[in-house]
Amino acid sequence: MRLSQIVFSQGFGARRACEGLVAGGFVTIDGVVHDDPFEDLAPEGLVLNVEGKDWPYHAKALIALNKPAGYECSKKPKHHPSVYALLPPPLLRRDAQSVGRLDEDTTGLLLFTDDGQLLHRWTSPKHHVPKVYDASCKHPVTADQIARLLAGVVLLDDLEPVRAIAAEPWDGAADGLHGIRLTLAEGKYHQVKRMMAAVGNRVEALHRSRFGKLQLPSDLKPGAWCWLAGPQAIAD
Repeated sequence: MRLSQIVFSQGFGARRACEGLVAGGFVTIDGVVHDDPFEDLAPEGLVLNVEGKDWPYHAKALIALNKPAGYECSKKPKHHPSVYALLPPPLLRRDAQSVGRLDEDTTGLLLFTDDGQLLHRWTSPKHHVPKVYDASCKHPVTADQIARLLAGVVLLDDLEPVRAIAAEPWDGAADGLHGIRLTLAEGKYHQVKRMMAAVGNRVEALHRSRFGKLQLPSDLKPGAWCWLAGPQAIAD
């Protein structure tokens, strides 16, 4: 593949602009300047350095973001900044989309990809990808509440009961709050909050720690993102 085409495929601007980046000496590989836009290279495993920043080649973008509170999962936010403001321009140019959404006050693992087929598969209700949420609740979480969550509860304005795949006490809640860890395979609006309300409790803080097989890296700070190895990192 031509070097300028590789740079273009990674989201560094229009084709002519990417040719200019290469010809201007702004692209290096392993510390060596490559200034021929028409140089033929194998893209797999390539790590570009564009204007001083390393960028590993990925045919399809797949990243994890540690979403902080106070951000909306929308490109046109209404009341808070957009999570897309936390991503670098090349990913925005590639039209990376969030895999589902998290509420403005919910933190934790949020995935993005520019692969339309993967996005559809991971957000389709047919595939039931499990997601793990750590909730800090106002009241103690009782054995009866856990049993009801596992058996299924009916939410307000919803005819069919929903249930948790797994539910267990969680000891990571802040002082004065009570924790529960829920595993869900659905993605209904405010589902965790509504399920806890249905059993007589209240969610004060919510954090998603896992999506499919992928767990939020412990060293990924709020607002930071990282590349994922590939779609095999997430359960079908």
